[in-house]
Amino acid sequence: MKRKIVLLLFSFLFFVRSNAQCAMCRAVLESGEDQSAAEGINDGIMFLMAIPYILVATIAFFIYRKYRNSSNIENTD
Repeated sequence: MKRKIVLLLFSFLFFVRSNAQCAMCRAVLESGEDQSAAEGINDGIMFLMAIPYILVATIAFFIYRKYRNSSNIENTD
């Protein structure tokens, strides 16, 4: 039970910190007249967001393939 509470508190603190960063970035980008910096920041955010999804999907694919192959071997015996 304590482990779940610590995990919840830990994730909440990271969420609060990430919101603060987004607000700071938004304030800096809104104050500038050059929109190329804003587009660059948005592209960077999209790139950083995509990498974890790709990694998780790759790992899930390999796990799926491993279990599928092991079940096929058991069925043939």
